[in-house]
Amino acid sequence: MSISVSLTRTLVDVAMGRVPADLVIRDGQWVCVQSGEIIPHTDIAVKDGRIAFVGEDASHCVGPETQVIEAEGRYLVPGLLDGHMHVESGMVTVTEFVRAVAPRGTTGMFVDPHEIANVFGLKGVKLMVDEAAAQPIHVWVQMPSCVPSAPGLETPGASIGPEEVAEAMAWDGIIGLGEMMNFPGVFNSDEKMLAEMAATHAAGKTIGGHYASPDLGLPFHGYVAGGPEDDHEGTRLEDAIARVRQGMKAMLRYGSGWHDVAAQVKAVTEHGLDPRHFILCTDDSHSETLVNDGHMDRVLRHAIAEGLEPMTAIQMMTINTAEHFGVSREMGMIAPGRWADIVLTSDLRAFRAEMVIAKGRVIAEEGRWVVDLPQYAYPDWATHSVHLGKTLTAADFRLPVDGRPSSVVANVIGVIENQAPTKHLRMEVTPQDGEIRVDMARDLAKIALVERHKGTGGVTVGLVHGFGFTEKCAIATTVAHDSHHMIVVGTDEAMMAQAANKLAETQGGQVVVKDGEVIGLVELPIAGLMSNQRAEVVAEKAATVLEGFRACGCTLNNPNMQLSLLALVVIPELRISDLGLVDVTKFDFVPVVAG
Repeated sequence: MSISVSLTRTLVDVAMGRVPADLVIRDGQWVCVQSGEIIPHTDIAVKDGRIAFVGEDASHCVGPETQVIEAEGRYLVPGLLDGHMHVESGMVTVTEFVRAVAPRGTTGMFVDPHEIANVFGLKGVKLMVDEAAAQPIHVWVQMPSCVPSAPGLETPGASIGPEEVAEAMAWDGIIGLGEMMNFPGVFNSDEKMLAEMAATHAAGKTIGGHYASPDLGLPFHGYVAGGPEDDHEGTRLEDAIARVRQGMKAMLRYGSGWHDVAAQVKAVTEHGLDPRHFILCTDDSHSETLVNDGHMDRVLRHAIAEGLEPMTAIQMMTINTAEHFGVSREMGMIAPGRWADIVLTSDLRAFRAEMVIAKGRVIAEEGRWVVDLPQYAYPDWATHSVHLGKTLTAADFRLPVDGRPSSVVANVIGVIENQAPTKHLRMEVTPQDGEIRVDMARDLAKIALVERHKGTGGVTVGLVHGFGFTEKCAIATTVAHDSHHMIVVGTDEAMMAQAANKLAETQGGQVVVKDGEVIGLVELPIAGLMSNQRAEVVAEKAATVLEGFRACGCTLNNPNMQLSLLALVVIPELRISDLGLVDVTKFDFVPVVAG
């Protein structure tokens, strides 16, 4: 959004004292991220949502109708920006996500709605763009790039290609291209991937990256040459260093399940790399995390605890992010002409938002909203997306083997706690009566991918290790990145069928069945991904799912987030799709039983 001549004139007149400001903040400590200084005794004058004046004394901007806020020496921090995130991971709508995070100091989000895009395609993206535009904070949308994330390895509910990308680049609210997850497609010069990035370049917008491989050799160099400008998939120190050296922004994520700041921030704290090329983000935040622990304020506290100076950490989620996306004329700093997005806090290290101003309005005080949020109604097609095609039974979750061998070697998905990658395990198992069964003593459970977009009745069955189930149970979810079919894990086939059928009834969500009873449930009827209830209500329901995991014997941190990624066929090493078991290191199918 460019500033008009009339608005410019108004801001000049306010700065000169010819026109009174709408709002003046007096006597705060200016966290000046553009210069790296903290400047005491600073006033800020705001007009029409924009900052007109920042200096020692704004008394000349005060008129009889001007709202005056006494900062009383508190820090004046630019509104926090999340440079990469998925609203759907919070299990709530855009509106309810904003309701949860803005009082904590988040005034801008760069969201990639590739979850809803995999269910509904371009019309799902437009749904998110329209809702984002109605928010009292800034919500920018990245056009999803990989729908499906890996063509030929999965079947999404819809698909997006270069034509759709080019169309969306002309929409208001689209900030760039979402994470380019098909990294083999990029370094192998796939025509579709290159065309999507070319359309983004032509629009002058930013290309998001996603290089989920530890290989920093030629494939990495080919990927960077293809055009992605940032990457949040690094987990190691060398990942952060390599990305920054190649001209990318290293996005360090600290979400509910992915804790990648500690290892990578050492590139700054120990190796002395320029922190202005690093961005802090969340990627995926569960509703319970948002309600109980926070959003970007949580990331800020964590980054400081890992050795960053407060100023540096704040820069990584304000000016760095704004400059990366080309919106630093609009936000990312407290300076004239920018939107007045300002957070008042008494302590930078133990950061807590005491007052949040967004677009020039006080929207929250002491964690409570002081303005109303807009209502947004979802159409019927958005709330009816789970189609199984039939009622499932225990037989659908059997894993038969040919002949009657005494033992076989199985390809097993190995869950790694707090990380998106999985292990490709090879475990010797003993079939019983011509089928492979669960072995809780060895932490070997079943996993199934149930097709839910076209109603084909298809069920793909495999094996998973790492959940630690000790009880007869089943857990199902329609939050199943990225194609968002239905994933079911469990130790009892009948209960796996029961869990899947329950989610068909609720039109999506997550459910836990133990000993034949539903003990945990969160309903997510919007695309099978989101609820339009408030985040605290969703968090309370989601907590029953986490409690259900524990009742089944699972002790993983945020296991529902880990479960949701087991069908993400672009992150190594082994995943499951509606088409079979996928070796992501080779981008090829492997059988459950080796050989």
